[in-house]
Amino acid sequence: MSEATLTRIADALERLAPPPPPPPSLQGADAFIWHPTPLPRLSPVRRVSAVDIVLLQGVDRQKSLLLENTRRFARGLPANNAMLWGARGMGKSSLVKAAHAAANAETPGSLALIEIAREDIRTLPDLLEHLRDQPRRALVFCDDLSFEREDADYKALKSVLDGGIAGRPPNVLFYATSNRRHLMPRDMIENERSTAINPNEAVEEKVSLSDRFGLWIGFHNCDQPTYLAMVEGYADAFRLPISRDDLHARAKEWTVTRGGRSGRVAWQFVMDLAGDLGVPVKL
Repeated sequence: MSEATLTRIADALERLAPPPPPPPSLQGADAFIWHPTPLPRLSPVRRVSAVDIVLLQGVDRQKSLLLENTRRFARGLPANNAMLWGARGMGKSSLVKAAHAAANAETPGSLALIEIAREDIRTLPDLLEHLRDQPRRALVFCDDLSFEREDADYKALKSVLDGGIAGRPPNVLFYATSNRRHLMPRDMIENERSTAINPNEAVEEKVSLSDRFGLWIGFHNCDQPTYLAMVEGYADAFRLPISRDDLHARAKEWTVTRGGRSGRVAWQFVMDLAGDLGVPVKL
């Protein structure tokens, strides 16, 4: 078969082949979900499951730190990657979504929120390359991030936080939440200490990933006064017709059935109370 014939066949096949998919875009929505396979795409989220930032009670310092960092980034100013770590149910992921909404309301259209699943962290460098030339700024958010070992996901995130050769795109920040302070289980860190030739260096390597976040915000267990303040804040916002004494009594009883106190427990109690009182709640 001649070279000319082969060329004609190749040209015909090229014409028959489907066009390559367009690169992921940040237009059309304020929030997206990253799907790395089978073809990389950003799926728009028309309505984010979020609460107003004024409803988040008992985390005033944490709220102030993250909101100010997010506002700066939305305005085109320098800002830090952020790690929100600590007690379960204290509003870490709710605060990320609420801070994004608040900053976007102040600077409309400036900031896209992109959720990346924990199991897709190894594709984070690919996502950043797609975002690098976007005209819009983006918060890449991973909820409940942790690692059981130094795998490909761990190394991918470490490379992104370090900047790598290409560097983190100036239009992207990375926010993560975790129940673990250093993103790895304590027994893994202690095992490194006991088996390594140089224990201090081994432990420093294991905890160094969380240190690469410029903003490190801790959330702690909820005491009863803070829990009741959360309940009162929600009840006032939704105008629930109940006295303070009855509200506190029922809120305390609810914690007995739930086995603890947290912002999540306070929210669940108020949703149950609103339903019992026949008060619709608009979020």
